[in-house]
Amino acid sequence: MPYKTITTGDVFKCRQCGICCKGYGGTFLSEKEIEKIAAYIHTDSKVFVENYCQISGKNTVLAQAGDMYCIFWDGLCTIHPVKPRMCKAWPFIESVLIDINNWYIMASVCPGIRTDVPNRIIKECVVKELSKNT
Repeated sequence: MPYKTITTGDVFKCRQCGICCKGYGGTFLSEKEIEKIAAYIHTDSKVFVENYCQISGKNTVLAQAGDMYCIFWDGLCTIHPVKPRMCKAWPFIESVLIDINNWYIMASVCPGIRTDVPNRIIKECVVKELSKNT
């Protein structure tokens, strides 16, 4: 397949494995995302933050369960329709533009990420996807 026709769907296909939902670091939430998720789970924003979030520095992040998965991971994302921007963007994240090696690090654990395309194409796909999620 010629590289000029590769799309973001060609370099990443989600396998719904949940690997991106696991690990320390946290999914940062904006106030708008807090409100959307709280409404989706039928609670108010304050109760949502108290029961489903942690504070990382000055940022609110989704809490993790004891198994280190996001508190909303249950074999699939239970808040998928209102998932945060960080989740929507995966694996097309800013850190790949800073250092392309981040793509390969993520690919070492995520079975949906392809590494057999030129770095230029990967970066183009990241830029394209990030522009959709802003």
